[in-house]
Amino acid sequence: MFPAAAPRAAALFPYVQVPAMNETFHRIISQAVTHGWSDVHLTGGHPVVYRKDGDIGMLRNAVLAPAEMDELARALLNPHRADILRRRWSVDFAHTVAGIRVRMNIFSTTRGLSLAVRLLAGRIPTLAHLNLHPSLEEFTRLRAGLILVCGATGSGKTTTMAAMLDEINRNRPAHIITLEDPIEYRFASKKAFVEQRELGAHFPSFERGLLDVLREDPDVILVGELREAETIRLALSAAESGHLVIASLHSATPEEALYRLCNAFPLEAQDLVRHQLSSTLHAIVVQQLRMHPVARFRVPVLSLLIGTHPVRMLVREGRFAQLHSIMEMGRGEGMYTMEAYHEDYLNRPQRFSAPSNVFRPAPEEEQFPDHESPLVDRGLGTTHYAPEAARHLARSGANLPDASYGDAAQLDVGTSGTSGTARTDEHGETVYTLTDEGRLEDVLREFSSR
Repeated sequence: MFPAAAPRAAALFPYVQVPAMNETFHRIISQAVTHGWSDVHLTGGHPVVYRKDGDIGMLRNAVLAPAEMDELARALLNPHRADILRRRWSVDFAHTVAGIRVRMNIFSTTRGLSLAVRLLAGRIPTLAHLNLHPSLEEFTRLRAGLILVCGATGSGKTTTMAAMLDEINRNRPAHIITLEDPIEYRFASKKAFVEQRELGAHFPSFERGLLDVLREDPDVILVGELREAETIRLALSAAESGHLVIASLHSATPEEALYRLCNAFPLEAQDLVRHQLSSTLHAIVVQQLRMHPVARFRVPVLSLLIGTHPVRMLVREGRFAQLHSIMEMGRGEGMYTMEAYHEDYLNRPQRFSAPSNVFRPAPEEEQFPDHESPLVDRGLGTTHYAPEAARHLARSGANLPDASYGDAAQLDVGTSGTSGTARTDEHGETVYTLTDEGRLEDVLREFSSR
């Protein structure tokens, strides 16, 4: 029992008796579904905050104490995620609460732990319900190649990719494997066989996940985000070897997406990367959400680059700046700049699906419990720290003198110790890696003594 929480929760939900913090949270999520909230924010000593139709509101009579937030976090986190929170001071994951799929981020603030909750649609939206161009449905019929879905955070990349996968799931007898961070939409196998893996829960890194997936007989591979050079290389190799690879990238234009992919590699390797891109790239979709003046809600505005022969030649030669001109002249082949997309597609007389209907949170279409095999020993996982975070953690955890960190920051690439490793990343910074049950202060003490 949480004496302070129960009266406040009872005031918020008078029709139920709330015996514990975890049940209080279930009631809050249920209330969010009833009232159409898209987000819920909980933090110690502050009223419950919600977002509805883009605006923030507060429940003044519902306040959780910092200690109650700690108990809620303990109830929500498994040991692996709890360890990530302890070491990294934040953790991002998806979860099913009261039958509702939600994405959560627990992080540390001046009030203690805070919880940001995004409620997800109970059903995976179709491409048509997302008001997306019909050509995206044609992309799902591809048997091999690379499709990049790009845009800023919050532009709907994950939902677009989920809708594309669901289109394949409903229409093709294929084997789909996803590598996600975290798993947001959960798929039940329909015509396709779908297996989902989450970073940190089912594979330790995107690099390891992609190495594994090529031995798992996939037809379609989804990569949550292309970040590091080795992940990009393996995704391109998968597309080259006859798989359909759908991946996301943070970029504002197709040209920027290609620049980011190539510039992740050393100069001497970029020619090979451009050759791989030119042979595998089928489409780049860049997405923004803009208010439609007639519909009066936000709709996706797309920029579409299709991997035609001229496009592939420009990519192979690294002449990315000329792609915009190709897109302007390529409307007959399904290419659009955002301006042309707005004029030619969004301004047509048509009926758009309102987000309030498509994204209304609801119980999941298919509910099945997660299972953790006792044969898999995740330990404490593998945690990476940049130098400043590492030094701060070590100072607070072991009170090592500041002078001891100077030598550690100068370690050679790949220096190894019994409790961890230190390597130099592509930006020239030392990254400390804890392995098994190594503690950060032990790693730094070991390296600084060398």
